[in-house]
Amino acid sequence: MPKFAANLTMLFNEVPFLDRFEAARRAGFAGVEYLFPYDFDKKELAGRLDDNGLTQVLHNLPAGHWGAGERGIAILPDRAAEFRSGVYRAIEYAVALGCTSLNCLAGIAPAIADRQHLHDVLVQNLAFAAEELGKEGIRLLIEPINTRDIPGFFLNTTAAALAVIDDVGSDNLFLQYDVYHMQIMEGDIARTIAAHVGRIGHVQLADNPGRHEPGTGEINYPFLFDHLDAVGYRGWVGCEYKPRTTTEAGLGWLPALRSAA
Repeated sequence: MPKFAANLTMLFNEVPFLDRFEAARRAGFAGVEYLFPYDFDKKELAGRLDDNGLTQVLHNLPAGHWGAGERGIAILPDRAAEFRSGVYRAIEYAVALGCTSLNCLAGIAPAIADRQHLHDVLVQNLAFAAEELGKEGIRLLIEPINTRDIPGFFLNTTAAALAVIDDVGSDNLFLQYDVYHMQIMEGDIARTIAAHVGRIGHVQLADNPGRHEPGTGEINYPFLFDHLDAVGYRGWVGCEYKPRTTTEAGLGWLPALRSAA
């Protein structure tokens, strides 16, 4: 059975953020992930992890002005210096939190832009980040995202993300495979995971439609969890979904899965 991490950006949001670590432990999660740690003191976050016996599984590199709608800056030619500064800031947090994987959000492509130029900028930035993270034993991930939730996002399919990884040519760059996003964009989830499991550094989940907990939509998650085991995926699975009602009310899928294992 996979190892599950609670995404604290989306789960337990009925309680203050720092209290979500304890809520995740009480719910039976062994790890946590969230979008960004940068609004909090590193020591405070590390203490919450330690107090609750949790592993910090993942967070993102700084991704620009999130509140203004930015979803990453790695493709933007005029933000290279900001991107590189963000890499070092992310490393500081990851080291303090014992986090061994960082995700890079590529960003939304400007309406008038040469996509090849954006691709080249992304490749250069990822090569830099992969090398710097590698010095600290931290893996770099990139994630394709569906065009419905984030219109204009630069990476939208598994093939597109893998092509970027190939062009970077680093052994420290992996695919973050979000089942929800890829169900919308391309389907064929089981075959895709089996074909590329060696290049997948992290998996995330939500059901579709609605982006709610497993069991609320069309995706056969019991089959998919068995499939992850069968094809040899040994990483974490991040639960990045919007609870249909409350987090606790929607957690029945997790103990049911463990009982069946």
